[in-house]
Amino acid sequence: MTDIAIIGGCGHVGLPLGLAFARAGKHVVGLDIDTAKVARTNAGVMPFFDKGADELLPKVLASGHFRCTDDPACLRDVKVVITVVGTPLDEHLNPRFEVYADLIAADRTFLRPGQLLVLRSTVYPGTTERIAHALQRSGVDVDLAFCPERVAEGVALEEISTLPQIVAGTTPRAQQRAEELFRTLTPDVLPMQPLAAELTKLFNNTWRYIQFATANQFFMIANEFGLDFYDIHRAMTEKYPRAKSFPKAGFAAGPCLFKDTMQLATFDNNAFFLGHSAMLVNEGLPNYLVRRAAARWPLRDLTVGIAGMTFKGDSDDPRESLAFKLKKVLERESDTVLCSDPHYQGAGFVGFDELVQRCELIFIGAPHSVYKTADFKGKAVIDIWQATKGGISVV
Repeated sequence: MTDIAIIGGCGHVGLPLGLAFARAGKHVVGLDIDTAKVARTNAGVMPFFDKGADELLPKVLASGHFRCTDDPACLRDVKVVITVVGTPLDEHLNPRFEVYADLIAADRTFLRPGQLLVLRSTVYPGTTERIAHALQRSGVDVDLAFCPERVAEGVALEEISTLPQIVAGTTPRAQQRAEELFRTLTPDVLPMQPLAAELTKLFNNTWRYIQFATANQFFMIANEFGLDFYDIHRAMTEKYPRAKSFPKAGFAAGPCLFKDTMQLATFDNNAFFLGHSAMLVNEGLPNYLVRRAAARWPLRDLTVGIAGMTFKGDSDDPRESLAFKLKKVLERESDTVLCSDPHYQGAGFVGFDELVQRCELIFIGAPHSVYKTADFKGKAVIDIWQATKGGISVV
């Protein structure tokens, strides 16, 4: 009998989790609606980069501890169902609760009494108890727990077993079962109440988002006075432990930080002014850079390039990347915009060499490590990340 089914099992959250459980000896099936990813994963090829996963995936497939499918009937024959479906935002930055209503409506016929259902992705506060009540009203007798993922994309498989696992059951039995499940991955389990666990996850991501906003605001202040932010950053942090965690400037993006900050703002009756301020700073950074560049270069006559289009360095994930917002702003203000990325191939992208050859001005959109040694042929490179040698950090 299969031990665990993961809904969304071929994605950035679900697949590393499934591999980790398979590595720990559990029999796992990853359920996913993307048939191409299912086929690719079953063939032993990771659909994205995650450290150590390329080597582990073929091993757990060969041992029979892991497989993928697009057939939801697989949920019937497992002890534990884990869903990595999160709560997205609508066009007004409000959480879309109907996502979980749809999930329950679609999958409850496959759930069976006695199963443990685990919510793994970030959810709006109160969602766990809300789902527990919905399942109870629907007559679905399963144990429910919220156990949020806390990993960084690209090193998820590694961090799953090294970071403490938050476990919040809606009943004492659900709590006990969920704790036993995640202790197969790590001895560090943190028992919590569901609402507190939901806020812990949101606070973690929002805190990161605010830290990045602080760095970006400081960058803009220094830049307005013609000063190199990184001279100040080095003076702030060098051998000064109280500023050790202060981040560099750059685009604060991706599928989590902005979304979770806005969910927390909604939960706080839109009185979370610190979160809204962070959003204005981070989301406004691409516009700021273009405005400053336009004052220095004749953008309307230039072919401008963006090197790095994913949401963070050395990632192949373009979701919610502010490099695409930068592209839209540049398309309004310059003659031509070219994009390139060594890890992601988007529509109309060009190779790095062509980008450098054709562009008079280049922005670094994501700080990929290859740019540290890349030859930009003496072109002007706006690099607020400090990801290149000789890039311009004062715009």
